[in-house]
Amino acid sequence: MNVTRHFSDTRTEWGRVRFLLQSSRVGLMAEGPGWQHCSTHDTLADAATYLAVLPELCQSLYRQALDDLERQLAFERGFEGAA
Repeated sequence: MNVTRHFSDTRTEWGRVRFLLQSSRVGLMAEGPGWQHCSTHDTLADAATYLAVLPELCQSLYRQALDDLERQLAFERGFEGAA
């Protein structure tokens, strides 16, 4: 069964960025007023790096998306360590 999991979902007044876990791949979806982006990457790090080069993405949304991603990674690590 192929299940997609929303790993991180950032929404601001400037747009939205989602990191999606899909089996062994990571989906990156980003959008803002007048633009959309969708791509697939091997790792979360690859997707986050690619996010940096999207020309339509403003700095504020980029920073918030990375902060949210880092927070979710820390939460996941803490949850796995408690098991």
